[in-house]
Amino acid sequence: MAVCTMNPTTPGLHKLYSHRSSFKSRMSILNSAESSTRKHLTNLDRLLQTPPPPSPADTTTETPCVVQKPKPLDIAAGNNGISSGKKKKGIFEGLNLSSVWSELKATAEEVSPRHFKRLQRLLSKTNEYSPRNHLGSRWREYHGSNSWEGLLDPLDQNLRREVVRYGEMIQAAYQTFNSDPAMPTDELPAPHHVTLPDGSYKVTKSLYATSSVGLPKWVDEMAPDLGWMTQRSSWIGYVAVCDDQREIARMGRRDIVIALRGTATCLEWAENFRAKLVEIEDDVEKQDNNGNADRSDDNGQGKAKVQCGFRSLYRTPGAYVPSLAESVVEEVRRLIKLYKGETLSITVTGHSLGAALSLLVTDELSTSIPDVPPIAVFSFGGPRVGNRAFADRVNAKNIKVLRIVNDQDVITRVPGVFLGEEVEQKLRKARLEGMPWDYEHVGAELRLDMRTSPYLKPNADVACCHDLEAYLHLVDGFSGSDSPFRENAKRSLWKLVKEQRSNVKKLYKSKARALTLNLERERIVGPPMITCLPSPS
Repeated sequence: MAVCTMNPTTPGLHKLYSHRSSFKSRMSILNSAESSTRKHLTNLDRLLQTPPPPSPADTTTETPCVVQKPKPLDIAAGNNGISSGKKKKGIFEGLNLSSVWSELKATAEEVSPRHFKRLQRLLSKTNEYSPRNHLGSRWREYHGSNSWEGLLDPLDQNLRREVVRYGEMIQAAYQTFNSDPAMPTDELPAPHHVTLPDGSYKVTKSLYATSSVGLPKWVDEMAPDLGWMTQRSSWIGYVAVCDDQREIARMGRRDIVIALRGTATCLEWAENFRAKLVEIEDDVEKQDNNGNADRSDDNGQGKAKVQCGFRSLYRTPGAYVPSLAESVVEEVRRLIKLYKGETLSITVTGHSLGAALSLLVTDELSTSIPDVPPIAVFSFGGPRVGNRAFADRVNAKNIKVLRIVNDQDVITRVPGVFLGEEVEQKLRKARLEGMPWDYEHVGAELRLDMRTSPYLKPNADVACCHDLEAYLHLVDGFSGSDSPFRENAKRSLWKLVKEQRSNVKKLYKSKARALTLNLERERIVGPPMITCLPSPS
């Protein structure tokens, strides 16, 4: 059998072997290029790595901006290679590669989809809340039985959630008033519809505050269109009670809430400036719950006194509405009787003027109602209300007060003249009663600092420093006095940007505008492209 042998020199096969040889040569070049590329990437990665802190034994005289000497570069020997440490230093010394790498890393974080989604969530209109843990037997502790000792700094996550919840109940009072501020002048007002942020509560009573002063007639003649701004009586808040069995089980009790808004009308502002201290009681002697003379305020410090304007708004009845004091006591008595036998708590929460009135409400309830349930006050941006004797009176009744204070909020330092704690204490010891420095705060304090927020300008104006939404924003981001703003804060920024736009950092205003446009385009066209957004942290 004949066998056909192929000879490479045969003309027919010469062309085939030539192509094969050319292909092998090209593959060899590609492999060499790939190997060279990998080596260059490895060397660059070694150069850009953040070096570990040098040990004392390895301390050198090199400048701080020069990174630690990398491992020998894997570059082919020759004129293109680096032959010595001096040449390495000469090439990279002026580049400050460590800072360049940090900037590149930060830029990568800013454009990442993860941070885009986070900022998109924070700028949405829907608030996202931390999980509500079961309080159970610890509810008294979160309600202030131990004056919140050990829960404020660092801030306990359950307490943070409760504080934000009560703050949002005050926001509901603001929204209700702003939707219909006018009061009828010739009849009893209809009950206001309050949209509560917490569906487990139901509103049982509307509350009104009336000023004892009026504006001069020439004001109406000069500005007849002021309307509700000059009315003497105004809707100021509500009483609500928890009506959901699952929430009652989670909280460990049925909670009665009294929520009061801040100053809104001209006459309320006028009452704020009536800073004279007056006795809190109408009579020289007031009977306690057992019919005995109540001398709880006679403690060697003189009579308990409060700011004249606050007391006026609290005790003055209107033409068709009872006084705030009368309404609150009557409704709380009714609810206590209705839920007799259950574990109850009373929580009074207010902002600004509402925070001041909250103290008067709790003092009245503890005096007028026998066996009153535990009472706590959560006040936001509250002013000083009374003198030292009044503070002692509130403490003696075991009323627990938590004051949430923004360090830049001037309202928390009035009425009176703020001279510093040491100076004021010395003046009080001189027993100069009725003087501006005789005012004193009541209760524990949760102090916040607006400068810790990555979103708000550090020089925000007075209105922003006192704004309730800004307070809730700071509470949501507060971890402790020595900690930065909480990176996993969940509260939406939408309302903060909307109401305090001039005080929000320019970067976030522009990005919020761009994000809003993207969201609108998403509804119309489809999902938007991921754009460059900075990290909120």
